[in-house]
Amino acid sequence: MNQLRPAFFSALLLAVAACSPQPDATNTVQADPPLEGAAIGGPFTLIGEDGKPVSDSAFAGKYRIMYFGYTFCPDVCPVDMQNLGAAMRLLDQNNPTLSAKIQPIFVTVDPARDTPAVLREFTDAFYPRLLGLTGDPAAIAAVTKEYAVYSKIHAPGPGGGYLVDHTRTAYLMSPEGKPLALLPVEGPPQPIVDEIERWAK
Repeated sequence: MNQLRPAFFSALLLAVAACSPQPDATNTVQADPPLEGAAIGGPFTLIGEDGKPVSDSAFAGKYRIMYFGYTFCPDVCPVDMQNLGAAMRLLDQNNPTLSAKIQPIFVTVDPARDTPAVLREFTDAFYPRLLGLTGDPAAIAAVTKEYAVYSKIHAPGPGGGYLVDHTRTAYLMSPEGKPLALLPVEGPPQPIVDEIERWAK
């Protein structure tokens, strides 16, 4: 995270501020994406839902939505994926040309439990084109570092289950793999669609 530029922190502040009523911004035009120039993202090779390697180069030329979570998450991950899936279905209906240019991706921070088969069942429940990626712990640690994502696995409880703390972030990335904006996946679908349409063309 020490390489992040001020634009990223400004975007996080905006995300927090979005929880409060905001003044009318109809006369405000932001020409540049809020995360432009931030040191977020990078090359990776992980494992897809079919058990085969998937590299970032497979998404060249497409916008990507990068979300980091885990399938055993008891609260925020399913809610966020439900909202993202609903937003993508709105895009499918109202702007299919743009929707076809977007690849939503769910990267696990719990590779021990999130096998390709588990990820496939999870992602298919929310949106058919949502792609789950896993990998060995070293590969997951490397990609979370590239995307400035925090995660920490808690010690297992008496039944063997455990929770994973993680950053609740969805990045909209450019077709070149550069960061554009944070998507408000914690809320209803329309604001997600609005933010995608604002920066993806």
